[in-house]
This record gives sequence, C-alpha cells and structure tokens, in this order.
Amino acid sequence: MSKSNESEILSHIQNARDRIKGEIEKVVIGQETIIEQLIVGLMARGHALLTGVPGLGKTLLVKSIARTFSLSFKRIQFTPDLMPADILGTEVVEEDKATGKRLFRFVHGPVFANIVLADEINRTPPKTQAALLEAMEERQVTAAGQTFTLEPPFFVLATQNPIELEGTYPLPEAQLDRFLLNLVMDYLPESDEIRMVTETTAVQEQQPDKVFGPGEILEIQNWVRQVPASRHVVRYAVRLVAATRPSNQVAPPFIKDQVKWGAGSRASQALILAGKARALLHGRYTVAVEDVRALAEAVLRHRIIPTFHAEAEGITADFVIHQLLNTIQD
Repeated sequence: MSKSNESEILSHIQNARDRIKGEIEKVVIGQETIIEQLIVGLMARGHALLTGVPGLGKTLLVKSIARTFSLSFKRIQFTPDLMPADILGTEVVEEDKATGKRLFRFVHGPVFANIVLADEINRTPPKTQAALLEAMEERQVTAAGQTFTLEPPFFVLATQNPIELEGTYPLPEAQLDRFLLNLVMDYLPESDEIRMVTETTAVQEQQPDKVFGPGEILEIQNWVRQVPASRHVVRYAVRLVAATRPSNQVAPPFIKDQVKWGAGSRASQALILAGKARALLHGRYTVAVEDVRALAEAVLRHRIIPTFHAEAEGITADFVIHQLLNTIQD
C-alpha cells in the first residue's frame, strides 16, 4: 500500500475516532479505556466479554456504540430457562392463503443483529451457551436443515456479574477462548461519578448521533488486516504468551508456581490482531510492542488459570500478567 493511501486511512480513522469518542461521551461518562478496547474488538472483527458489577452502565455503553456506528442492536437476557431456539430462532407453521397448504417458515432470533449483548451469559445452561458461541465462531446459524449467514459486521458482547455466583454456569475455558478480549469495567472515579449523576438527572437526556454505517466498518476491518507487524513485535507477542505456560522452558519460576494452565496460540493471534486495530486508532500504520503490552490484560486474563494455591493466596490472572510484563522484555 502506498504512503499516500496509508496517510488517508490514518486520517480517516483519526477523524472517526474523535467523532465516535465525542458522541459516546454524550451519554457515557468516563470508561475511556473500556470504550477504546470495545472499538478495538469491533475493528479486529472479534468478540468481547465484559465483567462488572450491576449499575456501571454496561448496557448503555453497548447501545451507544451500536447507535454511533448505525448498527442493529439486540439484547438477550440470559436466564436458566433460556433455550437455544430463543437465541437462534425457530420454525413456525403458516398457512398459504392461496393454496391452503401449511408451510414452515424460519423466524430469526435475536442473534441476527450486528451487535448482540448477551447479558449475564453465565446464568444459562451450557447447551444454550454453546449455541451462541457456535454462532460467534462460525458467524452463521444452522436450523431446520438450513444455514443462515449472520450479516456482518457481527459483534457479540457478553457480560458476567462477578458478585452473584449462585445458580450460574461458568463458561468453560475452551469457550472463553472464543472471546478476543475480556474487559473489566470498574467503578468511576469520584469526579466522573459526580459528572455522571449531574448529567443523568438533568431534564434533557442527550443521544449519540450516527457517525458511519456498517459498510465503513467492514472497510476498516479490512484495513486492520493489512497493517504490517514486524517479526520483532510478533516474536514478542509469541514469547509473552509462551511464558504463561508452566510446561514451557521460557516460563519464569513464578508461572510454574502460580499458573495451572496458560494461554494457547489463539492468544498470540489476538494480541497481534487487536494490536493492529489499536495502532490504527493511535495514528500508526504499524504494530508496536506498546500495543501488545497495552492489550495484554484484556487478551490474556481469561486464558490463564491460576493454581488452587495461588487463588487461595489472592493471586489473580491480572497479577500474573503484571509480573509477566515486568519480566518479559522486548
């Protein structure tokens, strides 16, 4: 790609980023890092898992992003009695008025949207979880002997509540690996919370305006794939992921003590792909080590399983990743 084309792409994305940020900030106060990482996930054609206590504005944030990008949005509230057909769709019987014959027609479920919010995904049984995760992986739905393609862009954001564990079905590690990013949404700082309370209790509520449509998002997703990553950066990402595996000879001693199972090769791919999207957002047409390091927690925290003894001592996956970033240098 020529330098002029690179410059045009970077300029376009920079303008889009500023406009998107401005529109989302009309209704969502703070959470800049989460917003950026959600946009990175969408640009990288991945899915995201969002963990946070109730009342932090997770649904509002996702709705605002969908509106800003002019995308169709569906929210699915996951419950213990939710069935796969409630997500994917079901066949209904209709009578042809002309012939009097009865015909089957497939009615699309809520998964047929550009952005799907799977609210509290760990509250539904594994069979229903698997139905959504299959659609995420294959980007299509098979029902009634037919295959229906999910219209791109297709982005699933699943939420988990970290404080209510009774009656939940935790996602297996193999299914967690389907998510490009795992984002943790925390409480707002005092200054942001004061501003949020002031603005949301005022008379007039603002709504974000549309910035651009699905076609432009697909174009940006294609640009992300074209961003070059040097061998040095790819090697660093691979070394960082390999160091999470206790059986690997490059793993530091604390990994062997604190980690039961490390990240697979999909994590290396996720670091580079998400790094490409982040580089574009920050005005660069090449991936840097700083992009990999900035995304390490979001990419790795759901792919690392601490040992029982580490968990008993309060050692989390995030703590392990912090140690790794201080140990594995570029």
